[in-house]
Amino acid sequence: MALIDDIRALRIADYDYPLPDERIAKHPLAQREQCKLLYYKGGKIEERRFWEVPALLPEHATLIYNNTRVINARLRFRKETGSTIEIFCLEPVLPRDYEQIFQTTGHCVWQCLVGNSKRWKQGALTQSVTIDGHEVTLSATRGEQRGNAWEIAFDWDGSESGESGEIITFADVLEAIGEIPIPPYLNRGTEESDSTDYQTVYSHIDGSVAAPTAGLHFTDEVLAECDTRGITRREITLHVGAGTFQPVKSEHIGDHPMHYEFISVPRSVIMDIINAPGPVIAVGTTSVRTLESLYYIGQILEDNPEADEEALTVTQWMPYTTPCLISTKEALQNIVDYLDRHHADTYMGSTQLMIAPGFQYRIVSGMITNFHQPQSTLLLLVAAFVGQDEWRPMYDYAMEHDFRFLSYGDAQLLLK
Repeated sequence: MALIDDIRALRIADYDYPLPDERIAKHPLAQREQCKLLYYKGGKIEERRFWEVPALLPEHATLIYNNTRVINARLRFRKETGSTIEIFCLEPVLPRDYEQIFQTTGHCVWQCLVGNSKRWKQGALTQSVTIDGHEVTLSATRGEQRGNAWEIAFDWDGSESGESGEIITFADVLEAIGEIPIPPYLNRGTEESDSTDYQTVYSHIDGSVAAPTAGLHFTDEVLAECDTRGITRREITLHVGAGTFQPVKSEHIGDHPMHYEFISVPRSVIMDIINAPGPVIAVGTTSVRTLESLYYIGQILEDNPEADEEALTVTQWMPYTTPCLISTKEALQNIVDYLDRHHADTYMGSTQLMIAPGFQYRIVSGMITNFHQPQSTLLLLVAAFVGQDEWRPMYDYAMEHDFRFLSYGDAQLLLK
């Protein structure tokens, strides 16, 4: 147990660096692929451009990225008193399935953060909007509180059809009333351009409240160049929760609770990883967490082939307390066999995985990522990949060479 004690004792203050506000990119470049790229390989650092990524990736690489789409998760209701109540949808409660909840017509329940909640003493909040030629009234009713979040029941007259004859779904409501929830550290309001800028070109599965920002630099042309060079491209899904913005407030990371996030990986992608002729390169920390979680899911199935969904959840400290007695391919094959027994073509579950220095990467051999906030779990993930003594020279280099930081900033390509 010495390893877990060492991990939990890591001081988050050791993963700090000065980040002036002017170095935080408020908007992306007009041409996404023209951003700077810090290229790290074998301890060497170079400054390149993102459009060069296809040529810099290893031969026969498999590039895996997160296809989640950011939803208009921030809703604003104005009370008759003039107060504004902000509701931030975090994750589905009823129904719990993401795809199902967006297709609900008339009623659903979400776990939400509520801004200015002291002004919302009782009763339902309402607002009206025209959707497809039909006047729709949305109401929000506050239910049970869980930690700093609330269960919010949404009701709308969605059983009636708009001009097109289609029933109005919750996805339609969010599209009409909600706002894209850009990161709070941008210190600005949501702008119309964010509806495009804060989505990857390959996003198509609704569910995130934050973008997998490493993928924002890709264009259709860069993806096509990957194809030309024989790079295999595959998609997975991790719906990014608001916990991605949660700062580490404790002195030691052992006292910081990681958030759970929904993951979805097709059986075909797992087979591609098993049979990959070259290294697996993850686009973004969300893809990294999803892929590395697979090993531990396979390890659970090794011990209990008939484990249920709850038992297959990857908990925060599992990598540091679970004896790893099987190979990566054996673990992945366990998931394939599990899916086959259940006649399923996609693995779906949740992960709370904490990746910090001391973590052993078992699937990912390279990653594309942005520059992360000081004292964040995302910076810990990068430090675990390149080494505790390597992340700081990279960030110092980026600061000295005028790189742009955070969600709309520049990128890194990190290779083992």
